Amino acid sequence: MYAALWRVLPGPIWLRIVFVLVLVAAVLFAVSTWVFPWIDQIITPQEATVGQ
Repeated sequence: MYAALWRVLPGPIWLRIVFVLVLVAAVLFAVSTWVFPWIDQIITPQEATVGQ
């Protein structure tokens, strides 16, 4: 999968590295902004008491 992505990206190696870094940053931003809060609403944390 990564090799196919690397072949699809245009330009010289330095530009491909920039594209990959931008793509990784965009995915991390999307996951932390929309996916994790959505999952947090679905999964309820378990109530745990310690020492009672």
